[in-house]
Amino acid sequence: MSYLDIAALDAMPVKSEPYDYLVVPHFIKAERFRDVVADYPVVAGPGAHPTSELPLRGHFKALLDELNGPAFRQAVERKFGLDLASRLTLFTVRGECGPADGKIHTDSATKIVTVLLYMNDRWDKDGGRLRILRDGTDLENFAEEISPEGGNLLIFRRSENSWHGHAPFHGPRRVVQMNWVTDRHLKKQERKARGPFAALKKLNPFRKRAAAPEYS
Repeated sequence: MSYLDIAALDAMPVKSEPYDYLVVPHFIKAERFRDVVADYPVVAGPGAHPTSELPLRGHFKALLDELNGPAFRQAVERKFGLDLASRLTLFTVRGECGPADGKIHTDSATKIVTVLLYMNDRWDKDGGRLRILRDGTDLENFAEEISPEGGNLLIFRRSENSWHGHAPFHGPRRVVQMNWVTDRHLKKQERKARGPFAALKKLNPFRKRAAAPEYS
């Protein structure tokens, strides 16, 4: 049984202001969400952790497999008019937000599409809600605010003006980030590696992937 509501994604129009993005509420099907959350890995401290460093199991691993499968990729291709079949994919997982997280950024130029899937049961906190921003300086100048709860999904095409961020929050905040990246992304990570096998240790079990510094 599928975890993802691909039909809801197909029905959701892409917004073009201030850049290309879409939001799908409760993209993880309600009857599967609790199962996935129950198998969410323990992620210690703030920061984005590559999946190769985490114990993946059960429904959570099955969810990542489906995200990395052809049905989801093809749905994203249809929405954004892209061909992603030959592109590398990258997954990172977060369990906690630090006080320095959420600063305004666009994501690196080696990323093509960013996918954020929020895994918190509910969200009644003041901070931590991602904002689609109209500029790179004003956190209050936002087009939309996404609550990081209930399997809510955000997808956006990375560009020079794909500004986003959130008000400060410190505490548990679970989110899966997926990116399709350019070949330059992997090469850049390999150049940073200290030894000939360091880059290989960072690769995910799905395809060629490497950790990324940005998180939302």
